Parts: sequence; structure tokens; C-alpha cells
Amino acid sequence: MINIQFPDGAVRQYESGISALAIAKQISEGLARKVLAAKINGEVWDATRPILTDASLQLLTWNEDDGKQTFWHSSAHLLAEAVEQIFPGVKFWVGPAIDRGFYYDMDLGDRKISEEDVKSLEKKMNELARQSNPYIRKEISKTEAVQYFQEKGDEYKLDLLSNLQDGSITFYSQGSFTDLCRGPHIPDTGFIKAIHLSGIAGAYWKGDEKNKMLTRIYGITFPQQKELDEYLVMMEEAKKRDHRKLGKELGIYTMNEDIGPGLILWMPNGTVIIEELEKLAKETENAAGYKRVVTPHIAKENLYLTSGHLPYYADSMFPPMQMDGETYYLKAMNCPHHHKIFDAEPKSYRELPYRIAEYGTCYRYEQSGELFGLMRVRCLHMNDAHIYCSKEQFKQEFKAVNDMYLKYFKIFGIEKYVMRLSLHDPEKLGQKYINEPELWLETEELVRNVLIETGVPFVEVKGEGAFYGPKIDVQIWSTIGREFTLATNQVDFAQPRSFKLSFTNKNNEPEIPLIIHRAPLGTHERFIGFLLEHYAGKFPTWIAPVQVKVLPISDKFLDYAKEVETALLQQGIRVEIDDRQEKIGKKIRDTELMKIPYMLIVGEKEVNEKVVSVRRQGKGDAGSFAVTEWIAQIKQEIENRQSID
Repeated sequence: MINIQFPDGAVRQYESGISALAIAKQISEGLARKVLAAKINGEVWDATRPILTDASLQLLTWNEDDGKQTFWHSSAHLLAEAVEQIFPGVKFWVGPAIDRGFYYDMDLGDRKISEEDVKSLEKKMNELARQSNPYIRKEISKTEAVQYFQEKGDEYKLDLLSNLQDGSITFYSQGSFTDLCRGPHIPDTGFIKAIHLSGIAGAYWKGDEKNKMLTRIYGITFPQQKELDEYLVMMEEAKKRDHRKLGKELGIYTMNEDIGPGLILWMPNGTVIIEELEKLAKETENAAGYKRVVTPHIAKENLYLTSGHLPYYADSMFPPMQMDGETYYLKAMNCPHHHKIFDAEPKSYRELPYRIAEYGTCYRYEQSGELFGLMRVRCLHMNDAHIYCSKEQFKQEFKAVNDMYLKYFKIFGIEKYVMRLSLHDPEKLGQKYINEPELWLETEELVRNVLIETGVPFVEVKGEGAFYGPKIDVQIWSTIGREFTLATNQVDFAQPRSFKLSFTNKNNEPEIPLIIHRAPLGTHERFIGFLLEHYAGKFPTWIAPVQVKVLPISDKFLDYAKEVETALLQQGIRVEIDDRQEKIGKKIRDTELMKIPYMLIVGEKEVNEKVVSVRRQGKGDAGSFAVTEWIAQIKQEIENRQSID
């Protein structure tokens, strides 16, 4: 008999070899029909895999992220089975689950997939799903695995096998398809009830531009048709809100081949948004006791060797430059520069916490295939800051940073969020992470306790910490439910040591500070991309590039329109006049399309009564007001940074 501990702490005994699915059936047939996978001692397993020893058990359904990921990875295998039946001889690379759905990279030779092929693949996937074929796990020796794929002539799977150790290799089969895979998978294909193949793209093998271009097919699946229908409606709305589309239509940003991929040119409208975000951040940070600094865009190689970024981060940095016999790098992060500012003058405990902030420009070499509008770029402007504090001050400082996030969430109408606590992987110490096991555990516990005590919603993820300490990635959702990683809040116990940073404590002894890296508004690029989609381009008045458009009914009223414009400009309100010789109806429609918050219409009545007729974007007529009265109203709206009602 083995002991199985459930999430509520209850322990029950079962025969050795029982599966999580069999346990679920003993609890309830209804529950068993929902179980997609199981967490055994914290590791995600097939629900059908035998449990041979005492273990903790969590049953995973569609409601858990790990359940969805297992469902989508299994769907990638179903896609591959369909592709293999329609395109014999296809070779496969990898087919992972992603945030929303899955993809599979494949080599189709000289064949191209058409829209008709996509429909055929969806039809075939539905046919295979209805067969309810089980996903069968098989442990296999490396020799057997190599022989299998040599016979198929599949160089892609052979390449994957070259990096695997004997004794760690598994195959999964369902129906007529067999794949090299570590799993886990759902019990059978019958769980997949709704299928949508969402796109086709090219993807270089291993992400390397020097390698062959493979075909990537994207898809998403659901356990119910209703969920797919809702998803497709949301995707249609997302297309309308695509920040790349809106960014072009609203004159926010542009890119140019002569400048280079991933390098953003901010148009005047986009620059206004940047300046408003900086103004908000500076006001908030000044009130919180931050001091502003400015650092150069390049530094010597030794700075990044000391920080540890070069050994751990070199692939994401631009190639080095040689000057005056020295090696320089474009700045990929601000922190080493800030450490040198902290170290420029002796510090005592009286000066801590020492908080310095910068809107620093950083350069990161993202792979060309990963560049995506404003979300993945090569030049980024970070709302960055570093807090140097004692261990005793850490809790309050970390909480204050979280409170700053909550303030920003309220301003921007972000209602759904979660803090993702990223921890180290003990098995990768000295490789991916600084080899300080005790410091890792101590620092992670510090962060965890602050999150628990402050009641902030959070989840823990193993193996995603920064190389120098645990971090919190702030996950937010837009108004249509799309998830974004907004910013990060990191704890660093490694760099204070590598830079030999210290302060004099109350006992007149040197002490090493903790460092909190934080960027509540992330980068301009990513955050403005989020805002474009969150607001569908309809920015609140305080951040809108143009806040007011004055629309004279005809040229006869242009002089009065200019008087109104001047009065608004004098109060710092961003205003333009539409002086085109167009009918008022067209001017209103065009202003609506540009999503400008307010229109002031002026004609004979307005001139005679010294008023303006106000229209609110998307809401129509708001009434007539004396100019000074209306200016007072809009100024209050702007100063309070009111959200859209």
C-alpha cells in the first residue's frame, strides 16, 4: 500500500501502481471525466501513469494552467498525427504548448500549406479526436530511439536525441502517430472537443537564421465548443485592438528598414504618451523618495563581467565594440551602472534605503523571429529603479513597490492581475543561477512572506528566477482578457557581493545591502502596446496625444475656433483645429476614427453665445458650455488622471 496526500492535507492509502485517474474515479466519475493530468510530488504526470511510492497528489483539470498546458501539448501531437496522414514523409521538430494554444514546427519539403489544407487538417483532427485514442507512454533506450528515427530519416528528432541521456527518453503514441516526448499528456484524444488552427508561419530551425526555414502551424483547442466560440469572438475583438494596427492608424510609432528591425521610431503622438508616462512615474517616485540618475548607453566589458550578465546573458546582448584597445558593450540593463553610482560615495545606514531611478535606454538582441511590434524590440526605454536596503528594511521596501504597482493598476483600470514569484532550480545552480543555495532559500522566503502578509495574489514558478535572485513578474489582463507581462520586481543578493557594495551599519561595521530591482511600468514599448490594446486606442483624456479637436462648421467661424484653441493651449491642453473645407459630419466622423476624447463644435450659435458645443468620443453630444467653464472641467479630469467612464 502507498500513502497519497491530497491538497487539503488528507492522506489515503491505495494499492501501489494505481493511477491518478483511477483515484479520481474512486472519488467521482464526474471528476474523472474532467481530469487531464496530475501533479505528483509537484511534477506534472500523465493521469494514467502508475504511482509506485508515497506521494502528494493534485488532480489537474481545465481550471488549472498545468491542465491547459497538458491539453494543448496533447493537441499538438494530434495535429502532428493529422499532418502525417495528409502529408506523408513530413518531419517534425518540436510542438510545445504556449500561453494560448500550441504550435508544431515541421519540414514539409517543397510542399506549401494552403487555406484548404488547413481546413482539411482541422477536419482530420476532429475525426481523430473522436476516436478517443489513448496517449501511451513508453520508456525507450537511446539506441532504440536513434534506430527508430534513423529508419524514418528524421534528422530533427535525431538532433534532439543527441542531447538526451540514456534512461531519460520516452516515446508517446496515439493512434498511428509516435513521437519523441517527455510528456505529460491527457488520457485520450476524446477530451479534445473543439479545434481551431489559427495560423501558419515560417520558423527557422532552432531559431537560427542560418538554418532551414520550417513550417509552423498554430492552433488552439478546448474541451467544449462553447469555449472555442467565445474565444473566436474575443480574437475578432483582439484584431481590432491589435497595437500594430492601431499604432499605425493613430500615428503612435513607425519602423523603417533603414533604421533596423526592432528599433522603434516614436511619432509625435507616441512621444506625448511617453512624456505623460514619464511625468506620472516621476511624480510617483519623487513622492516615494527616489533620486533620479542618468547613465551612459555603453560600458566596458569588465562591468558586465563583474555583474555576471556576460556569462549568463551574452546571447541577448549586442556584439562587442573595440575602441582604444578596450571592449565595450551596448547597455542591456541599467543595474550595473546604478551599482557604480551607489558605490561612488561611502554610505551609512542613515542613508538607507537608497533609491535611485532612471528612464534608461537599453539594447537587447532579440532574435528576428521573436520581434513583435512594441512587445519584443531591440531598443527599449525602461522605467527602472534600484533600492539598496538592509535586511530589516527589505519587507517595507518590497511592500512599497507592490503598493506602487497597485496605484498604477487603479489609474489604468487594470482589474485582473497576479504576481508570478519566480524561483531558482536547485539542479541548475552554477549554470543558470548563482551557486549560493542558502542565500536562494533565504531570499525566496523573504519575498514569499511579504506577498503572503500583504495579501497580494501570487503563484510560484520554479526555475524562472533571475540568475542573481528571485523575481516577481507582474501578469496583467487587458479588458478583453488578454494576458501581458507588465513588469518585474527582483531581489538581488549576488551583485552586491560581486560589486563589493557595502554600507556602515549601526555598529560601525561594513554590511552588504540587499538590492531590489523594480520597473512598475516596464518599458515604454511594451506598456504602450498594452495600453493601445487595453483601451482600443481610446485613451483617457490625460494621456491622449490630442485631447481636444475644434471643429468649425465653416471657414466663417475659423477666427472663433482659433480663439478657443488659444484659450485651451494657454491652460496646457493639447488641442488642434480641423480647418479643412469639409462638411461637419465628415469632420466628426474623422475625429471619431482618430479616437480624440473631445470635439468642440463651433458655428453661428456658439460664436454669438460665446460657448462651445461639446461631443464626447463614442458618446455623442454632451451639451453647450461657456469656454472657461468647460476648460475648468477638462482640466480637473486631466489633473485627476481620470479613467474612461
